[in-house]
Amino acid sequence: MRIATTIFLTDRTVTPVRLARSLEERGFHALYLPEHTHIPVSRDTGAPMGGDLPEEYGRTLDPFVALAQAAAVTRRLRVGTGITLVAQHDPIVLAKQVATLDHLSGGRLTFGVGYGWNVEEAADHGVDWRTRRERVHDHLALMRTLWAPDPAAHTGPYASVSASAAHPKPAQTPRELTPGRPLHGPRTLLGGAAGPKLFAAITAHADGWLPIGGGGLTESLPALRRVWEAAGRDPKALQVVPYAVRPNPGKLAHYADLGIEEVVLQLPPAREAEVLRVLDEYAQYL
Repeated sequence: MRIATTIFLTDRTVTPVRLARSLEERGFHALYLPEHTHIPVSRDTGAPMGGDLPEEYGRTLDPFVALAQAAAVTRRLRVGTGITLVAQHDPIVLAKQVATLDHLSGGRLTFGVGYGWNVEEAADHGVDWRTRRERVHDHLALMRTLWAPDPAAHTGPYASVSASAAHPKPAQTPRELTPGRPLHGPRTLLGGAAGPKLFAAITAHADGWLPIGGGGLTESLPALRRVWEAAGRDPKALQVVPYAVRPNPGKLAHYADLGIEEVVLQLPPAREAEVLRVLDEYAQYL
């Protein structure tokens, strides 16, 4: 099993460069970073974990800038977003950022995407909360149009682009979405809570699922696999990567029994000494 990590990198934590080098030296597989542009102070939306929202949510570094630093000082370490709030981006600009990072890293990017949880943050970006899922799907379709080898146009309900020259292309090669339909761009994992709506979206738009916490997979994974195969997707191509996991040997053994090949462990949003201590503790799972 490949052991990756995630962390809320902020202006008060270990730096991306020091962390990336430490991860690669110890043999970890990847570094994933979350995204929040800002956290409105006046907010009716509850914290996703309940209680008060931790300070680090409002201090996160831009993931693409931080991951570019991480990729620049490593050779094997994969980098990823967990997750990119696609609806809050201009999709033409985001397509350029993603393609550039995948190109410069030599195809090491995992593009973790999601719908978000913070209504007020999304509203400041002009996102209608009721249609955010459809907006994400439309933005992904536009981005893949720009990543395709030949110029093509995309006209959707939320975004459009004329047939354009758009380089660099992502370094990762296309996969089959369904027979005859190539999936362009980096490996894409969709986050969200288990259910028919999410599983249909994963099957239609992604390479797999990024389930936060990794709980309940014994029941949800067979359901996702049924939806995936019914849509004509290759059963062997589905990738499920439990995310922000607090590890123990029994939990990781259970994931392995379910056929999971990668897991993302949560690191504390701390300074270098504390993060390296936890990395050394996690090294038992490598």
